[in-house]
Amino acid sequence: MGTLGNAVIRPGSEQSRFLVVDAWRGFAILLMVVYHFCFDLGYFGLAEFNFYQNPFWLHSRTFILGQFLLLVGISLVLATQRGINVGRFLRRLGWLVASAAFVSVSTWWMFGDRLVVFGVLHFIAVASVVGLSFAHHYRLSLMLGIVLIVTGNLVQSSWFDQPGWNWIGMMTYKPATEDYVPLLPWFGVVLLGISAAGMLTVPMPGNNGWLRLLALPGRHSLLIYMLHQPVLMGLLYVWVKLG
Repeated sequence: MGTLGNAVIRPGSEQSRFLVVDAWRGFAILLMVVYHFCFDLGYFGLAEFNFYQNPFWLHSRTFILGQFLLLVGISLVLATQRGINVGRFLRRLGWLVASAAFVSVSTWWMFGDRLVVFGVLHFIAVASVVGLSFAHHYRLSLMLGIVLIVTGNLVQSSWFDQPGWNWIGMMTYKPATEDYVPLLPWFGVVLLGISAAGMLTVPMPGNNGWLRLLALPGRHSLLIYMLHQPVLMGLLYVWVKLG
C-alpha cells in the first residue's frame, strides 16, 4: 500500500519497499496503541493524563498522526504505480467509509456531543480520493503541500466555524470532539508523502527479522485500528470491576 522509492521501481526493490512501508506503518500502529492505552487509563481513572492541554500528549498525537498521513501519500503512489486497480481501490474506500461511520456512531454513544464527525478515517477516505490527482506530480505535491500546511496553521476565519465547513479546517477554535483531522493542514502532509515517494530512494533492508515483525501489524492497520480500543477498554473495564 505504499512505497518510499522513486517513480521507477528497480528490479528486486519493490518487495523491499513494501516491507519498509509496512514496517513503518506497524511502528506507527504500536505508538497509536500505546497512546490510546494511556488515554484509556485516564478515562477509567487509573491514571491522570491531560490529553487536551499537556504539550507532550498534544505533540505525541501530532507526531503519530503525521506518520499515518505521510504513509497515506506514499501508499497512493504505490497503489497507482502501474495503474489504478479500480475494484481494489473502491473496496478499500468502502471499508474506510464504513469504518468511519462506525466510529462516528460509537463515539456518539460513548461521548455524546464529543462524537467524531471528521476524524482520521473520515479524512483518509477523502484524502485517498483527492490525492489520486496528485499521485504522480511529485514537485507539485511538495510545493502545494507546504502551502497547505502553512495556510492551515496560520489562517483562521469564523466562516469555517460553521458545522458544514469545519471539516476543511482554518477554524477559530478547536471543536469539542474526540478526534478532529481537517483537510487543512493535514492534506498537506499527505502531499508531502506523495512527494517523498517520488523523490526518495530506500536502501535494501535485507533479511531483517525486526523489520518483518513490525510489518505484520502494518499490513492490517485498519483492522487493528478498529479493534484495539474495544479490546483495551473492555479489558480495563473488567479490571476496574474486579478490582
